[in-house]
Amino acid sequence: MVCLFLSNSFLQMALLASLLASIASGTIGSFVVIKRISFIAGAISHSILGGMGLCLWLQRSYGIQWLDPLFGAFAGSIGSAMLLGWIHLNYRQREDAVIAAIWSTGMAIGVIFISLTPGTNVELMNFLFGNILWINTRDLIFLGILDLFILGLIFFYYRRFLAICFDEEQALLRGIPVRRLYMLLLSLVAVTVVLLIQVIGTVLVIALLTIPATLAGLFTNRLPVMIGSAVALSALFSFFGLEASYLLDWPPGSTIALLAALVYFATLTLKRKKFGWRSVV
Repeated sequence: MVCLFLSNSFLQMALLASLLASIASGTIGSFVVIKRISFIAGAISHSILGGMGLCLWLQRSYGIQWLDPLFGAFAGSIGSAMLLGWIHLNYRQREDAVIAAIWSTGMAIGVIFISLTPGTNVELMNFLFGNILWINTRDLIFLGILDLFILGLIFFYYRRFLAICFDEEQALLRGIPVRRLYMLLLSLVAVTVVLLIQVIGTVLVIALLTIPATLAGLFTNRLPVMIGSAVALSALFSFFGLEASYLLDWPPGSTIALLAALVYFATLTLKRKKFGWRSVV
């Protein structure tokens, strides 16, 4: 297996990209799973299609060449994260319905702009379903910078994030700015989503963001161990998923997500049957 990666430059770049993405997905994914905001993360990942579609339409229709769809992905993800966070903090009783509406609205806007955009839309197809084999050096640098940004904020705010994830009321009593930290956490989720769409695409991004962390949570109730395990699992899924996709001639992103889901369901079944578990999720 290793020889295959050593002899193929496309797979080498894809593996490096997936390993960099695993750092963010395992770290932020652990907080997403503990905080039980997977539905919000899914809404963020799908609503960014509107921003990407808008940027591609402006780029093609008005010749604004610098307006990359990735800019729209960032704008859409941060914007939807802020809106969803505000809804979560102020309208908890109707939260699920509003989140579903934002989810579908972002997708609908994206589809409309895609239909209006002249020419082929290969770029958006890559964002939707992932095209990790076309990763270049600039993309790797971009992923590395985002990883450093995410890890730096997590390191600085770790204890406060831990407090709001497990007990918001106690955190408020201790004077921790829960609302601001919650919005910051959602912003980090949004940045991670943008990072992951280059690996497995928007449609499948929630798989790599939640499955490794959920799996890790089956075996430990310590958050640092959970984060490290989630990063390692995400890297392993990426490695073996890329290998399988090459041998089977399957799409890499879908293969990685499918492998992660199969391992999760198999582990869940075996552990429930034989041992039972304690977890943080």
